[in-house]
Amino acid sequence: MIDPASLASLGRIEIIARWVVDGFLSGLHRSPKKGFSVEFAEFRPYQPGDDLRFIDWRVVARSDKWMIKQFQEETNTRAAIVLDVSRSMDWTGSPERLTKLRYAEQVTAAIALLLIRQRDAVGLVRYDDRLRTVLPARARSIQWRRIVKSLEDPGAGSDSRMAEGVQQAAKLIRRPGIVILISDLLVDVDQMESSLRVARAAGHQVTVLHIMDPSELELDTRGEAIFYDPEGTLEVTATVSDVRKAYAKTVAHAIEEWRLRLAALGAGYEVIRTDSPFGVPLRKAFATRQRLP
Repeated sequence: MIDPASLASLGRIEIIARWVVDGFLSGLHRSPKKGFSVEFAEFRPYQPGDDLRFIDWRVVARSDKWMIKQFQEETNTRAAIVLDVSRSMDWTGSPERLTKLRYAEQVTAAIALLLIRQRDAVGLVRYDDRLRTVLPARARSIQWRRIVKSLEDPGAGSDSRMAEGVQQAAKLIRRPGIVILISDLLVDVDQMESSLRVARAAGHQVTVLHIMDPSELELDTRGEAIFYDPEGTLEVTATVSDVRKAYAKTVAHAIEEWRLRLAALGAGYEVIRTDSPFGVPLRKAFATRQRLP
């Protein structure tokens, strides 16, 4: 329950994610379901990078062909995390808080580690004005290191191709699983509703974590300010006290619209403040996983 900015200052993203997940799991019972089965499925030709432990040396001796044993994978579920890395995410209302992007990246790393610890397969899609990362869902520990490495790649493009990111995530999961969208949702609601409907039609549980800085919710600035669109060119100068009530009403309306639209699709929706401890979004993601059979 430590302040996220203070915690994030103590180490690299993978170290913080381990602390967060270890603390989160300490009070939970381990899942009784198995992760990988030991049931043999088929052979396939060896490819560079394959684990040598799974080479069938008897087949090699008989046929002089290097063949890999494949086993049927029985992970609890499959998940894809969709992370918005557009320019609007790289913002904070106070130097004492993490930007929305840094907060979301830490949440992504923790959720991914939590799922892998539960023997779930997890993939990652990062997007701004184009798809930055597409990692197919895997359940091995090396997958988490791939995800953490991907979070170090640049982003902050000038647009949000969120619909494309969600659609790509749905394709990464071949059977019904989980799609977790992490974004500040500064996009068109109608366009997003359409892509989320496709994910729901494929049988996926969808959870949307709406990342917001406290200043976005409360408009705690005083005096005159210039309000600008970080992903566009629009700028408006206004006295904050004159627009505070109208702003609060607009934000509340937008949040309620997202809540109602997503509820109608059967998707989960949670507003996550960047001053909330990392355990808060982790609980939301874990609750989604627990709803799956």
